[in-house]
Formats: sequence, structure tokens, C-alpha cells
Amino acid sequence: MEILMVILVVIAVVVGSIIYTLRNLLFVATPNQVLVLSGRRRRLGERTVGWRAVRGGRAVRIPLIERVDWMDLSNIPVDIVVRHAFSKGGIPLNVEGVAHVKLPGAEPRLSNAVERFLGRSRAEIAAVARETLEGNVRGVLAQLTPEQVNEDKIAFGNTLLEEAEHDFVRMGLVLDTLKIQNVTDDANYLNSIGRIRGADIRRDASVAEAHAKSQAAIQKAENWAASELAKIRANLNIAKQETERRVKDAVTGREAKIATAEGEVRAEIAKIQEDINRQRERAVQVERQLDADVVQPWVAEARKLEEDARAKAARIIERGRAEAEALEKLVHEYRSAGDAAREVLVLQQLMPMLSQISGAERPMRIQEWTVLGDESDGAGMASKAIRFNEQLKAATGVDLVKTAGRLGAAGGGDRPSRPPLPERS
Repeated sequence: MEILMVILVVIAVVVGSIIYTLRNLLFVATPNQVLVLSGRRRRLGERTVGWRAVRGGRAVRIPLIERVDWMDLSNIPVDIVVRHAFSKGGIPLNVEGVAHVKLPGAEPRLSNAVERFLGRSRAEIAAVARETLEGNVRGVLAQLTPEQVNEDKIAFGNTLLEEAEHDFVRMGLVLDTLKIQNVTDDANYLNSIGRIRGADIRRDASVAEAHAKSQAAIQKAENWAASELAKIRANLNIAKQETERRVKDAVTGREAKIATAEGEVRAEIAKIQEDINRQRERAVQVERQLDADVVQPWVAEARKLEEDARAKAARIIERGRAEAEALEKLVHEYRSAGDAAREVLVLQQLMPMLSQISGAERPMRIQEWTVLGDESDGAGMASKAIRFNEQLKAATGVDLVKTAGRLGAAGGGDRPSRPPLPERS
């Protein structure tokens, strides 16, 4: 039990030692702080320094070797008050302003700041910056006249900022802002300049006002003269236009009367000419009506009679020509047929009269009697042919059977073509 207690005590001592050691050896810097550990040498660029800096981080201090210091990087306001600073021309001026400075957080200014301000308070740093800025203000004022300082404080502040920047770089400080608030003098020089400038401005304003009034009066007089001249010119133009109008009215009236008379004469001439044309047209109309009512009907009748006569003559001529051609063909066929032509011609002439020949209109004498069999035995067509032949023979004396036999023996089987019958009208 005693051994366990000893072990626990040893563990507690060890843990406490570790915690104490860590709390005393481990340091953490915020973003607006720089942790400077001095005691060990190290290379910084081309030179060797005996410290190291950590900004916004943590570092472990080596016990018995390194020392820890802190540098605040926040802004330090500095009030600038310069009394009786002689400007260019020997006029003493009083300048009031405000500036904000701070320690740098990066090289190469950080080395200068560590060497000059490590371990010094913010008030001491502000005092150094104030003295430096006041010296720069006096140096810049010596280069500018009071008028330049008073008229353009922005240019004065920029010049002062450029002048102070060189000193601040060497010291290791950063000048954030610099504003000149007021510039005065004990001899009232600036007020005198202001009064003189105000008097000049008022004088210039009065001169400009008088000049403007004179110009306005001159312009008013010129406008009045121009308006009067315009009225006179307008009246003169009106008179000229009235005179020209009267002259034109007189000329136009004369021409109008002449034109009216000429128009009346032309109207009478046109009326007479219109009557003449109307009488001419009436004569032509009467002539055309007479021609249409009397002459044309008789001409049409004469043409109709002439056409009818020509049509009749044409029919007669054509019929005669056709009959002549038929007779010519008949004569030709009659001559080429030989002895059988007479019988063929007779047959052609008798064919239209067969109905009358076969009738019983006239009394008949029986010279020869032929007895035929009954038609019911199948010889009806033969009996009809024999009956027709006997009737033709009794009427004309032509025996068709003998004629056909004779024509067949003479032609050798090639019967002559039948001549065409002439057309009868």
C-alpha cells in the first residue's frame, strides 16, 4: 500500500512538472503580436542575429538559454502639434494633425523595430514617432509658402507622408495615416491673405456683375433695336406685298375678263360645231337606217335567190355528171360483156318491177303449164325458183335458166362483173 502511494505521488509530481514546464516554455502569439525569443544566434539573410521572431503562432522557449519578449502590432495614435514653424518666406506657422503608427510584422522593418523598440512601451514609441513627425513637418514647411500650405492641405499631407516615410523605414516603424487638421499663424498672415483674397474675389465679383449688367444693357438695347428694325422691315414687306397683290389683282382681273370673253366665244363656236356634228351624225344615221330598211333586205333577197340558183344548178350539174359517169361505165361494161350484156341490162331494169310482174293485176295467158310437186316434201325453194323463172319468161320472154347456162359456158366460170345501176332522182 505504501508503494502504491509512492508511485501515485511520483506520477503526480511528474505530471505537475510537465504542466508547469509547458506553461512556462510554450508561448502563443496572436495575429497582432510578435513573439521575440532572444538568446540563440541564427542567420537572417546575410547577417547573424541573436533572436528569432514569431508572429501569430506558437514557439517553445529553451530554458536557461532564451528570453521571451512581446511586441504589440496594433496602431498607436500620435497627435502632432508644431508651433512657430517657419515656412518659405519666414512666416511662422502653427500646424495641428494626427497620425497612426505601428510596429512592423515582417522583414526588413521588423529587424530595425526589434533593435530599437524591443522592451519599450507604446508611449515611448509614440513619443519617438511624434518627435520624428514634428521634425518632418518643420522640414516640409520650410519648402512651402503659407499660401501653398493653406490652399492645398492634401498636397501638404502627401509631401509630409513621403518625407516621413524614409525616417520611419530606418527606425522600423510603419506610418499608416497622416492627416493635417489645421494650419494657423500668430501674426494673422493667413487671415490677411484670406481677407485680401476675399476682397479680390468681391472685387472680381463686382467687376463681373458690372460687366454683366453692362452687357445685359447693351444686349437689351441691341435686342430693342433689332426688334424695331424687324417691325419696320415687316411693315415694309407687308406694304410691298400689298402693292404686289394689287398689281396682280389688276393684271389678273384684265386677264380674267379676256379669258371670260374668249371662253364665251369658244363656247358659241363649240355649240355651233356640236350642232354641225350632230346634223352630220343624223344624216349618217338616216342613211344607215335607209340602207338597213330598204337596200339591205333587197340585197339579201338577191343573194338568197342567187345562192338558190347556184345550189340548183350545182345539183343538176352533179346529177348530170354522175349519170354521165354511170352511163359511161355502163357502156364500158356493156361493151366488155359482149352478148350477155343485153340480158344483164334487161335484168337490172326488171329487178325493180318484180313485185308488179309477180302480181295478178293484169290478165295472163297460159302458153305452157308446168306442174310442181308439194312444198311439204322439202323442195320449196326449188319450186319458188321455177315459178319465178316461168313468170319472168311469160312476161318478158327471157329464160333465166338458159341465160345462166349460156353465160357460164361463154365465160368459162368467170362471170362478168355487174355494171352499176344509174341513180334515179
